[in-house]
Amino acid sequence: MKKEVIAVLGAGSWGTALAHVAAENGHDVRLWTYKPAQVNEINNEHLNRAYLGEVAIDPNVVATADMQVAVKDATIVLSVVPTKATREVAHQLAGVLDTLDQKVTLVAATKGIEPDTYKRPSEMLTEEVAPKNRRGVGIIAGPSHAEGVIKHDPTLVTMVSENIQIAEQMQAAFSNQFFRAYTNTDLVGSEFGGALKNVIAIGAGAIDALGYDANAKAALFTRGLAEISRLGQAFGANPITFMGLAGVGDLFVTATSVHSRNFRAGVQLGKGKSVAEVIADMGMVIEGISTTKVVHELGQLKHVPMPITDAIYDVLYEGKNTKEVVTALMDRELQQEGK
Repeated sequence: MKKEVIAVLGAGSWGTALAHVAAENGHDVRLWTYKPAQVNEINNEHLNRAYLGEVAIDPNVVATADMQVAVKDATIVLSVVPTKATREVAHQLAGVLDTLDQKVTLVAATKGIEPDTYKRPSEMLTEEVAPKNRRGVGIIAGPSHAEGVIKHDPTLVTMVSENIQIAEQMQAAFSNQFFRAYTNTDLVGSEFGGALKNVIAIGAGAIDALGYDANAKAALFTRGLAEISRLGQAFGANPITFMGLAGVGDLFVTATSVHSRNFRAGVQLGKGKSVAEVIADMGMVIEGISTTKVVHELGQLKHVPMPITDAIYDVLYEGKNTKEVVTALMDRELQQEGK
């Protein structure tokens, strides 16, 4: 395995877990965070308690609050900040790379869509970082909760880039006995799958809280995947992508696991908490809440039927009762399954 210098921007649970995997693989890993206290905790105690509790981080992960220190000489730079911060951090990174006169492989590991612009993470990186400073752009997709990755739960992901050589570089850098990476070239489908599954996961948590059993969960999962695929294809995605790790795989893990913030948010909504109460209680970014609004708007823009997304939108943004929207979904006009 070729040794890489890898900068990870964002020391949340997923950024820390990816830094941990890269360090275990023998790479030179720098983890950037804007929080000095977090830098000290990671470097001195090899812990990131706010996100991963008492699980130890590989001691070769070096944290810093100076982005230039993190990025200097890096061959791969991962952006693992929330969607709402992706463009701002990418803009800052662009300035650092320009100062260093450095060219890197850019990788987005965030799953969401930017409000208002409707841009995917890879598009934001491409728009903000000049061509002279990037070899290529890719993403990490697939079913991969940080809590499992850092504990060596066998995990499969897909490294996605329109340039297969970039995807293969990422695959080689991160694959090991516990973290197996495949490659894919469908950026559109992989990013839509990663973003939209968060919406369906909120619904899955809500119906779990309402006490519905396997029939209802299977219905939500199956018809939710149909919505993800329909909208993705409207933007040019390969439908096969939604049958793989970035589609059904990511949806399954996010819509069934207690490690999923979106699932947990849905549980609280199903128990009658307000959106404001759920956000305050979670203490971390719940990507599916903002993504629901974006997807609701994209469905209208492309004239793609999104009944489950629209129902979740009604709960989140119109204050409707969770059980009532489930009943409304069941009472919709009957139709063929493929529509």
